[in-house]
Amino acid sequence: MCGALLAAAALTLPTASRASAQPYDPPAGPPVPLPQLLTQLQTLYQQTETATDAFNKAKEAADQQRTKAERIDAQLADARVAVAASRDQVGLMARQMYQDGGVSPYLSLLAGQTPQDFFGQRHVLQRAAGHTKDVLGDLTAGEQRLDALNTQAQKALDTAQHAQAVLATQKTQVESHLKQVEGLLAGLTGVQINELQTLEQKGVNKAQQDFLDSKALGDGADKRTPSKAGDRAIAYAFLQLGKRYVWGAQGPDTFDCSGLTSQAWLHAGVPIPRTSQEQWARLPHVPLALLRPGDLVLYFSGASHVALYIGDGMVIQAPRPGSFVKVSPIAANPILGAVRPDLGTAPLGDYTLPDIPPSAEQPTPIGAESATGADATATTSHGSITTPPTVSGTDAGTGSGGHAASVPDPDAATEPTATPSATP
Repeated sequence: MCGALLAAAALTLPTASRASAQPYDPPAGPPVPLPQLLTQLQTLYQQTETATDAFNKAKEAADQQRTKAERIDAQLADARVAVAASRDQVGLMARQMYQDGGVSPYLSLLAGQTPQDFFGQRHVLQRAAGHTKDVLGDLTAGEQRLDALNTQAQKALDTAQHAQAVLATQKTQVESHLKQVEGLLAGLTGVQINELQTLEQKGVNKAQQDFLDSKALGDGADKRTPSKAGDRAIAYAFLQLGKRYVWGAQGPDTFDCSGLTSQAWLHAGVPIPRTSQEQWARLPHVPLALLRPGDLVLYFSGASHVALYIGDGMVIQAPRPGSFVKVSPIAANPILGAVRPDLGTAPLGDYTLPDIPPSAEQPTPIGAESATGADATATTSHGSITTPPTVSGTDAGTGSGGHAASVPDPDAATEPTATPSATP
């Protein structure tokens, strides 16, 4: 009886074991709607740009503190030499006065004469005492300056180390957001990526049409011209079309959004702040109804993105990771406002918007950088653009305004002929 029960149990065990070994596969949830996916992706891109702006600000602070520490170190070295020379002079005077019973031989020859011939012994002693006092005063002042510089040097070093730590933290933040973008894209098919891009472009087109219909640019917007510096900034920006977006980069081969705008105006002879938030905070604001080519357009409530207005309702921008410097509708992102780096300068008498190559107006690709940092290599996922669009002055087609001037060939030069020595 027991044997029969054991045999029956043995027959049923393999089936039970196989059943228990099967991994649990939960039923698939409902697919996330494309509009919701696009919102998630755009939110991650915006968070990445905000983190990038913080990184750029931290890098600028770290660079400034490093420069300050180096300057103080140089002053400290000079002060040490001066104090050492003063101490040597005091030592020499003490030895000479000891040897000569109080008055050194060289003091008795102040005017090439003996002390008796030079207004008498009393005057010489007064001069000797005054000289000694001056030397001791120089030594005391030098030592005080040395102490002060030592304190400043230590403070500058501490501040520089703190700035470097903040920089590392912000770098980690950017990388974290980029990984989230990559993770979201990794779960999508090529078809879904293309559908997302189509959906996004429809949203951009609608936003642009609504913006133009609102007459936000005011009357006579098409007749406004840039200043001389603004025209140079626009020319520089056109030369950068097709170059990759890389966070933290400010040229000459890669850019982030504020890296492009700050370099455009720097090469026009007007240094401006490095980050989009600082550009919004420190540059003069102008109403959109008075916007002219060359002005900067800021986006999102936190001023986390910036582009260069070129006229005809269009901007040149470095949009986001995985993309390239391109021409976009001004309303491609929610507009915060505009600033003018050279407020008060006269506009040119005439301005013609250069032709915009069709490749420069392609929809912004949806993708992410596979590497991070200013020397990173940008790539995109699932069939989106993976190489820079070809942009040259020989491309056929006209801009959205149908203007006839040609775009300079970006392969001909990456720098303007004259570069200001100042830094932003």
